[in-house]
Amino acid sequence: MRQDAGLLAGVFASLLLALGIVFLGHVVPGYSQIHQTVSEIGEVGSPARTAFTMLLLIVAFLLLVFARALRSRALRAGLSPLTAYFVICMAISSAGVGYFSFPHPLHNVFGQSELIGYCAPLVMALTWRRDPATRPVALWSAILFGVVLASLGLNLAVLDRDGALWAFERPFYGLVQRSLFASWFVWCVGVCLLLLRRTIPAGSTP
Repeated sequence: MRQDAGLLAGVFASLLLALGIVFLGHVVPGYSQIHQTVSEIGEVGSPARTAFTMLLLIVAFLLLVFARALRSRALRAGLSPLTAYFVICMAISSAGVGYFSFPHPLHNVFGQSELIGYCAPLVMALTWRRDPATRPVALWSAILFGVVLASLGLNLAVLDRDGALWAFERPFYGLVQRSLFASWFVWCVGVCLLLLRRTIPAGSTP
């Protein structure tokens, strides 16, 4: 159990991000969680810019701890550690999004790079599915990747600002954007809880 304590960092990162976004949103005058994007909380000129940057840097650090624990758990059980590297990609992207405040050009570059990290549930579903001990984790990952994919599709409507879907989403786009973050971090929480309550025999083969 002590070896897997780092998995809890996935839960802490999720809770910290959720609470931080809500709290810092109240710091910005007139900010709407429903209408506005998360990046607007920490944009250049925002009173919450420094706090927002620190929030994402801490979340990124916790994701690195989570990734390290995932890798360790995978290697001990003879499973693929590939998922951990995709979580690391998400940590790097989150740190970049926080450090380079909007409208810095690199802000969107790191934001787009999160697409790599969003594939982590799919990678886990594919690489951990054959071992009976980790099949529930793989199934959870497959389900949540479906949710992530659906949310991603909704978020891509912003690319077609003349489309009917964007016209529908625009009044509450802040919630649409948050659904993508929420689905991925809910995956982290589920993986943590499933792994902490199950003992994977060492030397299992995927």
